Amino acid sequence: MTFEEVNYLGKKRVPFLFISDFLAKNIVVIKLEELHLHDIEFCIDENYIYKKHSKSFETTAQKLKNYHKYKKKFDLVIEEIKSGNTYLLNLTAPTKIRSDLKLKEIYRYSNANYKLRYKDEFVCFSPEKFIEIRGNKINTYPMKGTIDASLEGAKEKILKDEKELAEHIMVVDLLRNDLSIVSKNVKVERFRYVREIDAGEKKLLQVSSHISGELENDWQDRLGDILHSLLPAGSISGTPKKSTLEIIEKLEEYDRGYFSGVFGVFDGKSFDSGVMIRFVQKSKDGYIYKSGGGVTLDSDALREYNELIDKIYLP
Repeated sequence: MTFEEVNYLGKKRVPFLFISDFLAKNIVVIKLEELHLHDIEFCIDENYIYKKHSKSFETTAQKLKNYHKYKKKFDLVIEEIKSGNTYLLNLTAPTKIRSDLKLKEIYRYSNANYKLRYKDEFVCFSPEKFIEIRGNKINTYPMKGTIDASLEGAKEKILKDEKELAEHIMVVDLLRNDLSIVSKNVKVERFRYVREIDAGEKKLLQVSSHISGELENDWQDRLGDILHSLLPAGSISGTPKKSTLEIIEKLEEYDRGYFSGVFGVFDGKSFDSGVMIRFVQKSKDGYIYKSGGGVTLDSDALREYNELIDKIYLP
């Protein structure tokens, strides 16, 4: 499937499910009327009913070894930042986890705004919107900045953290520029607001912003072009995007695949989509959980690694 074919379906106002890998090289598009022919489940619900459960993932006893691997890559990112090749890079890593649950069960138990199970290959349960288009308005809501909600004064700490502020400003600026490619009158509607996310045994506070723009009346006819222009998602790549993507490919030493890609649904009139940032992949050696976070010049390696581990949960 190509972005031109997405344009075609959009022009015909045919509802479809859209799935893209991180680099927007592997695109899956399925007409909703044909979804029952595929072993795929999805749910997009901004106001889902929270279902409590006692299931969780167990990480392997490799945290110290994995940290040393992460630290080496982190240090190389800092060198690239000092050389001016990137200012913000979303560094991710795979972590082996244990679970007796099947992917279908992980999908069923998880609480998230954006859920997708793709065959017997992976499940994502993401809290982060990619883009939403309603009427002629395009919206994006970058999430940058995470803290354990149980810490004393957590909200004040995350909002006053200079490193987190700098990272958030860079992502907002990047996405303002991205939206300017496809829309006009781009503006930041809301800057750095905090929302609470259930993360298994703990709660996290996540900092987001809201950016919007105005599209032409026939935006459905060029939905494929819009998606192609905006991918990969800036919030999980970095800035400047082109050179940062080259660094990611060189340093991460594993294939992100569909992790940190996007999936969304066109219903014939509107489009809504999420960034696949909470991600369990099935491999021949068991389950792999892929996670990460933004690195800037002021980042601390251990703190960033702990954030990466904090994101390993079944919501």
